[in-house]
Amino acid sequence: MTKAIEFSHFFRLLNSVKEGSEENKQPLQDLLDQYQSLENCDSGLHQLGQAFIYIGLIELFAYAATDDINVIGSIDRSRWEEMAKEKQSDLPPHLANTMIKHAKKEKLSAQISSKWPISKREVEKNIVPMARYITEGILDAID
Repeated sequence: MTKAIEFSHFFRLLNSVKEGSEENKQPLQDLLDQYQSLENCDSGLHQLGQAFIYIGLIELFAYAATDDINVIGSIDRSRWEEMAKEKQSDLPPHLANTMIKHAKKEKLSAQISSKWPISKREVEKNIVPMARYITEGILDAID
C-alpha cells in the first residue's frame, strides 16, 4: 500500500503568510527551496507534487507580477479578471497547464520512474490529477 500524498503543511504555511504571518515567511521559503531541490521526497508521486508546488508558485508570482503572498491574497475579483484577459487564461487552468507542460518538457515521468519504484506509466497517469490537486491547494491557500 502506498502512502497518501498530501501537502497540507505547505498549504497551511502559504495561507498563514497570506494572512500576514511574518514568522512563517522563512519556513515557507525554506520549504519552497526544499521542493525546488527535490531533496526530501518520500516517493515518486511526492516528488511530482513537490515539483508542481514549486512550479505552481513561481507561475503564480509571474501571473500576478509579484512574489508577495500578502499582495496576491488581497487582489480582488475584478483585478483577477483583468489579469485573465491580459494573459488570455484564467489562473486555475493556467497554473495546471504550466505544471503539465513542465512535466512533459522535463520528462519528469522518466526521471521519477528511474529514481523510484514506480512505472513511467503510473507517473504519467498521475500528472493531471496531481496538477489539479496542487492548483486547488494553492488557490484555496491564497483565497
